Amino acid sequence: MASSIGNEKSVNPVLRISQLDALELNKALEQLVWSQFTSCFHGFKPGVLAHFEPEVKAFLCLILWKFTIYSKNATVGQAILNIQYKNNLSQTDKYQPLSKHQKLWYLIFTVGGRWLEERCYDLFSNRQQQSFCRIKSFISFGSGLLKLCGLLNFLIFLRKGAFATLTERILGIRSVFCKPQSVRQIGFEYMNRELLWHGFAEFLIYLLPFINVQKLKLKISSWCLPVVGLSNSDNTLAAHCRECSLCGEWPTMPHTIGCPHVFCYYCIKSNFLFDMYFTCPKCGSEVHSLQPLKYKIEMTELHV
Repeated sequence: MASSIGNEKSVNPVLRISQLDALELNKALEQLVWSQFTSCFHGFKPGVLAHFEPEVKAFLCLILWKFTIYSKNATVGQAILNIQYKNNLSQTDKYQPLSKHQKLWYLIFTVGGRWLEERCYDLFSNRQQQSFCRIKSFISFGSGLLKLCGLLNFLIFLRKGAFATLTERILGIRSVFCKPQSVRQIGFEYMNRELLWHGFAEFLIYLLPFINVQKLKLKISSWCLPVVGLSNSDNTLAAHCRECSLCGEWPTMPHTIGCPHVFCYYCIKSNFLFDMYFTCPKCGSEVHSLQPLKYKIEMTELHV
């Protein structure tokens, strides 16, 4: 891996977003390993790992460190993104892997520091003696100071693009690409199709409220379907019924009672409920059955 790297000047600088993505991938891997490990103890008594959780996490991180930083000079997230650590303290411009001391101090700072913080919190959280309270205050002050230094380091990282963590800056290890990055060839055909489709969809969303779809559907159905429930001669008569035989207005929810005349639903229903022997005021036909028309009579569809 080291032989495939030329001098540092010929290697493209690692993007800030790539370094941050590598850190997020490392955190996701640690959470995944911990969840898989704890799932093995679901059948045991609850809280069996609570007393030894910092030590167990440190042991799992030690295994990850052995097969990542110690063996390949890169974390899992960096290996996925074609990144590895370089010894930035070396005087030569050629790639130099991490020294054993840097790897060991990396383990102490990352795994050991996290274990010390968690274990000290458990040890001094329930102690009320003055000496323990003083030690706890010192530990809290030191933790806050380290977090402040980490924040300053992150701001410097955003400015210069090197040393994403405080540990990297202290140890002098820098992220570089494992292999030279080839020029990315980006095709915009798919993006153009998506933009065209989204523009067309937005135009339809804007246009559809102005279109009376129901009226258009009824107009098409009136060309194809006759009035259901009437004979052909009655269809011709019903086509000229432009008003309700009771109220004289344009029929609303038109219904028939067996004769060629058309009624509003509420007009014929209310009159029939009031008088069971109601007859058509036009032709005197009795109400045999109240049947709806399968299409609505539209003013633009009827001709005198």
